[in-house]
Amino acid sequence: MSEFVLRLFVAGPTARSARAIDIVQQACNEDLKDRCELEIVDVLADPDAAEEAQILTTPTLLKVSPAPPRGMIGDFASKSGILRALDLPANPGGG
Repeated sequence: MSEFVLRLFVAGPTARSARAIDIVQQACNEDLKDRCELEIVDVLADPDAAEEAQILTTPTLLKVSPAPPRGMIGDFASKSGILRALDLPANPGGG
């Protein structure tokens, strides 16, 4: 089991979705290396998951665990911004 579980909600194969997936995957692979599980949910393919999580806009990134849950919506411009918003510790060598 991973130390951190993140869930990224996107809407279809758009440039905005691709950018969000890319930056969150970079954060997981570089800053949270070997400590993070990332689940990507396409709300167009799985609207029930979006409704259950009360997702109204995409992209939305949720820290599912550990508690407390946190989330961010919108433009994921930097890995450091994602880590700060979700209160996640960066790997010192991860950049």
